[in-house]
Amino acid sequence: MIISAQLEANCRKRPERTAWLSRLPALLDEFAQRWSLRIGPPFSHACVTCSWVAPVIRADGSPATLKLAMPHMEGEHEIAGLRYWNGNPTVMLLAADDERGAMLLEQCCPGTTLNEIPEPDQDRAIAALARRLWRSDPPANAPATFRPLSALLGLWRTETLEQRPFWPDEGLVNQGLALFQELSAPAERDTLLSTDLHAGNVLRAEREPWLVVDPKPFFGDPVYDLVQHLINCEQRLHHDPIGLVHRLADLAEVDALRLRLWTFARAAADPRDNWRNTSWLDIARALAP
Repeated sequence: MIISAQLEANCRKRPERTAWLSRLPALLDEFAQRWSLRIGPPFSHACVTCSWVAPVIRADGSPATLKLAMPHMEGEHEIAGLRYWNGNPTVMLLAADDERGAMLLEQCCPGTTLNEIPEPDQDRAIAALARRLWRSDPPANAPATFRPLSALLGLWRTETLEQRPFWPDEGLVNQGLALFQELSAPAERDTLLSTDLHAGNVLRAEREPWLVVDPKPFFGDPVYDLVQHLINCEQRLHHDPIGLVHRLADLAEVDALRLRLWTFARAAADPRDNWRNTSWLDIARALAP
């Protein structure tokens, strides 16, 4: 079987993921039989780094996508989130095994990513999809079913603190870490979030022009859901951080100041491999409250 270099590298980082990787061939055989699937070669685009994903043909001849997710804190509740959104505006969940992280999904055709269109057009698509993800009627048991956004940011905060010896600007990083805690405090506006909404996780489809894939659900401030798209538009964000934040806030009809604070916090305090590259701290300084 074919395993991408990115997936293998991620699996080698933790023992439980390495064990999952060794079980992967048996898992594929199991779900091919259980769901009567003919499995094609796996997808290998850059965003498939935490799961094994391949097109399949079902017993009735219809196409679908098989996804087997490696053990991954951020994506732990993906299946529950897909059930909640029920194809609006996400890919449809056709079958699942919650315990093993196996998903049979609607196949997006042609399946090209939102990255294929210019970034200003991506802004409009991301804003429209985000507003559909943020339901005004979250499930009554959402806080019990889904983890709070503070749990995700707490993990990142721990990782960043472990990198303290490499920080080039301690005051700026500490300010970002403080905002992680302040902005993620529970509030009435909280709803279920994708938390990883960006052009690489939006696919062109037949049922709708664009569908969201690979959500990493947490319960929290809807404004946060726009930040990953901004982070992925690094060149534009570096050129005009305040202007881009205001543009996306206007498109999504959210508080521009709150989006600015979230983006500052991520730019200042995200854990990173190379603190010597200060481009993100430059962006943080331009957005600093």
